[in-house]
Amino acid sequence: MSGNTILGVFAKSPIKPLEKHIRKVHECAAHLPEFFRACADQNWSRAEEIRKTISTLEKEADELKREIRNELPGGIFMPVQRTDVLELVSQQDKIANKAKDISGRVLGRKLEAPEQLLEEFEAYVNRCLDAVKQAAAAINELDDLLETGFRGREVDLVENMIEKLAKIEDDTDSMQISLRRNLMAIEDKLNPIDVMFLYQIIEWVGELADLAERVGARLEIMLAR
Repeated sequence: MSGNTILGVFAKSPIKPLEKHIRKVHECAAHLPEFFRACADQNWSRAEEIRKTISTLEKEADELKREIRNELPGGIFMPVQRTDVLELVSQQDKIANKAKDISGRVLGRKLEAPEQLLEEFEAYVNRCLDAVKQAAAAINELDDLLETGFRGREVDLVENMIEKLAKIEDDTDSMQISLRRNLMAIEDKLNPIDVMFLYQIIEWVGELADLAERVGARLEIMLAR
C-alpha cells in the first residue's frame, strides 16, 4: 500500500466530523434561552424566528450525522471503534432533536413559564445548556486524545471534564425537582392544560442534560478501551 493511500485512509477519520457535529448541536440548543425569553415577553414573532433558526440548525446537524454514518470507514485504520462513533453521533444528534421538539411544542401552544417561576425556570434552562456545552468541550478534545494515543495527561483532562459534566447533570436533577414542586404549589391557579404541558417541557429541558451526560459516558467508554 502506498503512503498516499494510507494518508487517504486516515483522511477519513471520523474525529473532525464528530467535533463539527457536536458544535452544530450545541449551537442549535444554545438558542433556547433566547427563545424562552421571547416567549416570556410574549414576543411570538421573535419566538417563531428563533424556532426556525433552531429547526435549520437541527437539519444541518442531521445532515452531518448522515455524512458521518455514510462515510465512516470500516477498515483497520480507524482510530476509534466504528460502533463507538455511531453511538456517539446518535446521542449527540438527540440533543438537537430535543431542542427542536421543545421549541416547536412551546410555540405551538404559546406556552409561557408562570411569572412566579420564570427566574427559576431560566436558571434551569441555562444549567441544562451548561451540560451540553461541557459535552461539546469534551468531544472537541478528541483530536488531542488521538494525537496522544488516548494516553497520559490528555486522558486525565477529559476524564475531569466528564466528571464535571456529571456534576452539572446532578445540579439539573435537583433544579428540576424544585421547579416541579414549585409548579405544583401554584398549579391550581393556572390553566390545567398549560400545567400539563409545563411539566412536559420541564422534563424535556432536563433531557438535554441527560443526553449530554450520555455523550460523556460514551466518550468515557472510548477512553477505557
